[in-house]
Amino acid sequence: MKKMISERYDFCVVGGGFTGLCAAISAARNGAKTALIHDRAVLGGNGSSEIRMHICGASANMKKPELCEGGIIHELMLENKRVNDSYNFSIWDAVLFNSAKKEKNLTLYLNTTMHDATVNDGRVQKIECYQLTTEKHISIIADIFADCTGNGTLCAFVGAEYRTGTEGRAEFSEPHAPDIADNKRMGNTLLFKAVDRGQPVKFTPPVEIMHFTEEQLKYRKHAPDIPKEILDNTTEEERRMLYGGYAQDYGYWWIEICGDQPDIVSEYEDIRDQLVSAIYGIWNHIKNEGEHGADNFELQWVGMLPGVRESRRIECDYMLNENDLMSNRRFEDKVAYGGWHIDNHRNLFAFDELPSVIYEVPGSYDIPYRSYCVKNFKNLFVGGRCMGASKMAMSSTRVMGTCAIGGQAIGTAAAQLCASSADDIRKIDIPKLQNQLIKDDCFLPLLKNNDEDDLARTATVTASSFLRGFEPTNIINGLTRCIDGNSNAWRSTKIEPGTPEWISLSLSKSVSVNKVNVVFDSNFNVEKKITLSSARQKQQIVGVPAELVKDFEIEFILGGKTAHKETVTGNYKRLVKLEFASVLCDEVRLKVLATNGAECAHVFELRIYQ
Repeated sequence: MKKMISERYDFCVVGGGFTGLCAAISAARNGAKTALIHDRAVLGGNGSSEIRMHICGASANMKKPELCEGGIIHELMLENKRVNDSYNFSIWDAVLFNSAKKEKNLTLYLNTTMHDATVNDGRVQKIECYQLTTEKHISIIADIFADCTGNGTLCAFVGAEYRTGTEGRAEFSEPHAPDIADNKRMGNTLLFKAVDRGQPVKFTPPVEIMHFTEEQLKYRKHAPDIPKEILDNTTEEERRMLYGGYAQDYGYWWIEICGDQPDIVSEYEDIRDQLVSAIYGIWNHIKNEGEHGADNFELQWVGMLPGVRESRRIECDYMLNENDLMSNRRFEDKVAYGGWHIDNHRNLFAFDELPSVIYEVPGSYDIPYRSYCVKNFKNLFVGGRCMGASKMAMSSTRVMGTCAIGGQAIGTAAAQLCASSADDIRKIDIPKLQNQLIKDDCFLPLLKNNDEDDLARTATVTASSFLRGFEPTNIINGLTRCIDGNSNAWRSTKIEPGTPEWISLSLSKSVSVNKVNVVFDSNFNVEKKITLSSARQKQQIVGVPAELVKDFEIEFILGGKTAHKETVTGNYKRLVKLEFASVLCDEVRLKVLATNGAECAHVFELRIYQ
């Protein structure tokens, strides 16, 4: 007998990668009763322990650190740095799991596959799901849905228009698109991890393997040195590509197979079978066929769930394209941004070509709200790599950091729409949405805090001390990161034991205050992502950033006397939001008692609300 369940939500997210996880958390935090449907046992998609790709984003592996993603994805990485100094993906899974389970407005359905959907007059009515572990059949009814599956599965189920392959140059006048549209696509990849055992370790393939020659792999880094004849005949950009991959770990992103049928989604299982044969074949080549410096290395882990780069791209109200990226286009309805290069991968079997073609994106580009609104649907968002973009643009927007902040924008918008009972996702107050995203530590280039409810914006600021270029008034200038060399932060002189440094905001009149937000400095110049890559691990430090304030007090002062005090110890977060019973005050003072290692207090912003 079937176990049938029907549940009702304000907002339903399908897909628990970083797009869906950030969408669900942001919606729940902003008051929407939210469901997150995910067909795997762990969250994080390509960044989970099942696949183990690290999060890339607009900073382009720290080439543009001012563009590091903030918001929920940064919060998750800081939480991971607090508990996980060994780059353990199982602990990372637990961090992501806890992030969803602790949200009171969020219901998480793991091991749950959506298998059908109902649509009427451009509105998704409900989806049908099956939870493998409990044998439950679950109907989810919601006001608003978000397709964060990566493959655009929900959109395909309800008949939304979508694209595959690559557009011809004429459609968007993209300079690097092919002359004629084609069905070429990026492929799927299995990663692996090898460790140095300090003594020779033999390898016997456990499966039937593909065999590769040194000539076939000449453009794919798989040994300590690249042959001189190859280096002498490549450009600097091509040499960078040759060194791609995790040379010291032997886990290669270029073990990539695209399939050969019109629909890469339906080929997933066949591609996986080929990848298993390929990955063990390449390791056999490294270990047993020639000198590759791997005698002492042993496989520690091999993935069995391929990571996917490309499948469907959903038609949205606006299709972002290469020209938008290369011109750093700014949109009035911006809700996210990108900066990763256009990174268009090739098939493993394209032996005479580099594994990827790269076009650098100068600076950043905006992503408009319209690129997340599914064309001809009133209550359906799409996020992640299948958002509204041309193939060339998707080659940049597909990376997980960019997908995550887009997901947070979708979730924040959904909560606002549910609260206003809007009957169409296009009936959104864009400035209000932008202000909320900035309030929640999402960076939107060229925009700053414009929240009329923030009492700090008109306060008089003083401090115990400050360093030149880090003036106290920076904390109310509306910007919360270094931009174009401007610090936009207050930084004190050295904190002496027993003598806290402080910064104080004097209000124009006495008011009742019940909320304070503080943005501390988490040092965007230092990498924080979990990764298999030794090169990316070397960019990091142990533990949370030293610049983060660890212990602090916020005093609420009335007529020169302390009326109330909030104390926080052991902080490791960049954005701290405090809520408390209303207190009448005319001054708010932040006292920094200790940092996580830095000599000075580092503060970007202090907001005050009544």
